[in-house]
Amino acid sequence: MSEHLHTSLPAHMPTLRVMPMPSDANVHGDVFGGWIMAQVDIAGAIPAARRANGRVATIAVNSFLFKQPVFVGDLLSFYADIVKVGKTSITISVEVYAERNRLQAETVKVTEATLTYVATGEDRKPRQIPPLESLSGAV
Repeated sequence: MSEHLHTSLPAHMPTLRVMPMPSDANVHGDVFGGWIMAQVDIAGAIPAARRANGRVATIAVNSFLFKQPVFVGDLLSFYADIVKVGKTSITISVEVYAERNRLQAETVKVTEATLTYVATGEDRKPRQIPPLESLSGAV
């Protein structure tokens, strides 16, 4: 049995869960890498926007690794965690797991990525990220 099979999902709640449909894949049922990248970007933006207390924009994909293929019908769980907070930017690590065979008989880590987002104002220009203390009442 190879080491990548039968992984378990992380203990904390995923940031995003989604199941790719046939329109997200090629004729062989392999999900397009670009579709996965878009979902990773969405998942990463959620904690970035929460920490920035507002609008963020993706400024860099620092790393992106497809570890295993993703198939139509896989239930994907995206786990996004803050790695670093700068003056105007936030770096997020995203890990993606696929639960296969509908009975969750197989869980594999399929993708890992690191992205950087910049906090932006209404004018879409970079703005400073508020200190954590000022976010105590924020959700």
